[in-house]
Amino acid sequence: MMNEHAVGIDVSKKKLDICVATANKVKTKVFKNTPAGHDDLDSWLRQRHLPKTTPVVLEATGPYSERVATALADAGWAVSVVNPARITGFAQSELSRNKTDKADARLIARFAQKAELQLWQPPSLAVRELRALVDRLQALIDMRQQELNRLEALDQGSTTSVRDMVKDHVDWLNTQIKKIQSDIDDHIDGSPELKHDAELMESIPGIGKRASSQFLAYIGDVRRFKSAKALAAFIGVTPRQKQSGTSLNGRSSLSRAGHAAARKALFMPGMVAKRHNPAVIAMAKRLEQRGLTPKAIVGASMRKLVHLIYGVLKSGEPFKAEISMAGLEIQEGISYIQVQISNGPCVANGRFYSQPHPSGDVNIF
Repeated sequence: MMNEHAVGIDVSKKKLDICVATANKVKTKVFKNTPAGHDDLDSWLRQRHLPKTTPVVLEATGPYSERVATALADAGWAVSVVNPARITGFAQSELSRNKTDKADARLIARFAQKAELQLWQPPSLAVRELRALVDRLQALIDMRQQELNRLEALDQGSTTSVRDMVKDHVDWLNTQIKKIQSDIDDHIDGSPELKHDAELMESIPGIGKRASSQFLAYIGDVRRFKSAKALAAFIGVTPRQKQSGTSLNGRSSLSRAGHAAARKALFMPGMVAKRHNPAVIAMAKRLEQRGLTPKAIVGASMRKLVHLIYGVLKSGEPFKAEISMAGLEIQEGISYIQVQISNGPCVANGRFYSQPHPSGDVNIF
C-alpha cells in the first residue's frame, strides 16, 4: 500500500533538505538544523495542509537527526527514524546514481511512500539527560586511556616536564570520571522509572551499574519493542547466516546492523555472563560442543542478555535462572534442545503441560 503523502528529510550538521512527495509531485525546501529552523519546518509543513498521519522519515544520524526528530514528534507529526542501511538498499533497488542532499531527500520521500514504517518515540527528558551524562563519561574514559598511552610512551624515554603535565591531566580526568559516575547514579536514583528498570537489569548476572546505565541511555524504554527479537535486531546482535546453494556455506556472524553504542556496551557483560550467569553458561556450553568459536559464543551471550533484559523489564520481575532456562531456545533457525525423560509435568516449546507431553513424555529445556 503506497502512502499518498510523504516527507523525506536529509539531515546534515547545519541544514535540513526537505522533500514533500504527493503522488508523483514533489516540493523541496532547505531549513537550518537549529531550533529556529525546526520551528520554521513545522510551520512550512502545516502550510502544505498535510494530514498529521503523513509519514515524516529521516535517517538515524545521531544527535543531528535526533534534535529535529524530537521537535517534529513533539509537534504531533508521524516521525520515523530509519536505519541508513534501509535507505541504501532502497537506493540500490532503484539504481539511483546521483548523490546530493536534494536527491537524497527525494529518495527518502519515495522510500517513505512505499515502505512499512514504525513510529519513532522521542526519549523522555530523564533518558535524554542520562544519555548526555553517559556520553560524557565515555568521552572522559577514552581521553584518559589516550593520556595513559602517552604516559607509557614517555616513560620509555628521558624524563621531561611533559610527563608531569600528562600525569596531572590523568589525575584531573580520574576526578571528573568519579564525579560523573556519581552524577549518573544520583540521576537514576532520582527517577523512579529509571531506578526500577536499573534494579531489574542489575538482577541479571553479568549486568552491572555501568552496563545498565548505558543500556537505559541508548535504548530507553524497551517496552516499546514488540518482542525480544525486535530489540535484538535493533541493537544488531542477531545472527546473519551465509548460505546459498551448495557453494556458499559460511559461518554465522552478528548482523551489526543496529545501535553500535548499545552493542559495544554489551560486549563486556557478555564476557562476564558466559562465566557467571547460569542461563548463559548452559547456552555457551552447548554452542561450544557444536564447534562455535569463542568470539561467536560471546556474540550469542550478548544476544541472550538482550532477551533476558527484555524479559525482566517486560514482566517487571527480577531475574530467575529457572525461568530463563525453561522452554525451547530458538536463535534465528539454530535450535538448542536438551531432552529429559519424564513421567510427570513438563515444559515443551515454551508451554507448561500438567500431564506428560503428548509427543512422548519429555521435558524440553
